[in-house]
Amino acid sequence: MLDVLASSALLTMMIVVALGTLLGAIAFGPVRFGAAGALFVGLAVGALDPRLGEGLGLMQTLGLALFVYTVGLAAGAGFFRDLRRQLPLMGGAVAVLAAVAALAVGLGALLDLDGALASGAFAGALTSTPALAAATELAGSDEPAVGYSLAYPVGVTITILLVAAVLARPWTTRRDPDPVAGVGLVDISVEVERPARLREVPGFAEAEVRFSYLARRGDTRVVTPEEELQVGDRVVVVGPADAVERARDHLGHQARDHHLADDRSTVHFRRFLVSDPRVAGRTVADLDVPGRFHGVVTRVRRGDLDLLAHDDLVIELGDRVRVVAPRAEFPAISALLGDSERKVSEVDALSLGIGLALGLLLGLVTVPLPAGTQFALGSAAGPLVVGMVLGRLERTGPVVWGLPGAANLTIRQLGLLLFLGATGLASGQAFASQAFTGLGLRVVLAAVALSAVAAVLFLLLARWVGTSAPRAAGGLAGFVGQPAILAYASSRSVDERVDAGYAALFALGIITKILLVQVVGTA
Repeated sequence: MLDVLASSALLTMMIVVALGTLLGAIAFGPVRFGAAGALFVGLAVGALDPRLGEGLGLMQTLGLALFVYTVGLAAGAGFFRDLRRQLPLMGGAVAVLAAVAALAVGLGALLDLDGALASGAFAGALTSTPALAAATELAGSDEPAVGYSLAYPVGVTITILLVAAVLARPWTTRRDPDPVAGVGLVDISVEVERPARLREVPGFAEAEVRFSYLARRGDTRVVTPEEELQVGDRVVVVGPADAVERARDHLGHQARDHHLADDRSTVHFRRFLVSDPRVAGRTVADLDVPGRFHGVVTRVRRGDLDLLAHDDLVIELGDRVRVVAPRAEFPAISALLGDSERKVSEVDALSLGIGLALGLLLGLVTVPLPAGTQFALGSAAGPLVVGMVLGRLERTGPVVWGLPGAANLTIRQLGLLLFLGATGLASGQAFASQAFTGLGLRVVLAAVALSAVAAVLFLLLARWVGTSAPRAAGGLAGFVGQPAILAYASSRSVDERVDAGYAALFALGIITKILLVQVVGTA
């Protein structure tokens, strides 16, 4: 059987992915390892025969590049929007990494680990493959890989446990705004008791509420942006419950006998799927639905999120846009947005290929460092940085950089499983050869201390600077640099701040760890 597996790396990988998925679904107390199960199964299978871990470099690199690039696309806009807010967390994270590097030097001396093993344990406890590459180049041997392979699963496990604890008992903070995912939208009919211009209604100018239906003297139509509401009018207000209540109190009272949205004889509402690339990357205001179709966009369904369609909201491929308009305008609106399930399921290979190529090229750029070493972002941070920039740009001329939400998640999951499975298979032999020796035990003890101290210090920092629990969980995943931890946090919390925290810390953490691992290796 081993000969068969050794002759087909792809067969071996698929078996590891399947068994890893089963392992990841098993609950160990409050924790499920999810995609990280592929890593642990890969370690076990790779330990059976050295041939099983050979020739997986391309698969490992491809998986990692796909994962981090799609994360960057999804998180880029939010990262740059919240950059100023996240700067204290980013600066503090660098200080925490410096403290952990100093601890690694001290533990190396205390546990009789040479610089190569200590640097490998530091890279493994913080799950940084680029840092391992720098440590290996500095040592001129594979000794750091031994420390890395022993410390890596320890770092993953401890960090997942702490993320589980954080998300099980989340804290709140006023410094971190509420997530879009946590805001439910409601719509009610309001009877107007005092005249008012639409722009004067609380929440309208701030894009906290939208208006759709207007009933006046027996006629029903769509509200216009410059509407002047009169006594006796009925309007539908859409938005978060508290904002809707403020608008209702300003105008009059809720009409409970009849909800205007229930009558679709003249004005109708429907969700349209955005599948036309010419629309993606444009704002709601750019669509000019009021001027072109006498209607209004009230909500945008993006994945599991229901977003209020304010004028500056950027439309993405795969969004489901709810439009309130006269029935006769629906064919034209459908033609504008595309409304094609088949088309939106197709991935734009041109933008994906260009984006990944740019990311990998950036990763190849090297910067000379002291002691004759070099620094490069590599295939992990390079695609992430480019993905974040392109996610912020949304489009360049006719090229739409974003991917439909479902396609993004599918590619992300596939890349993650390939990366983790290949990493486990490649590290299995080194892990098995030292895991149950005295030296291996000392490395594991060092890894436990490094992982625990790093994670606890980071979480304390996150609370101190006013970061919410979901952003702290994503930030910890990026700080440690492990995609499996991000996948676990995302499975436990539907909150865009998880991805934003990960994107903020991942590239910064890689750069800092590459520099610090060389200090540990030469101490």
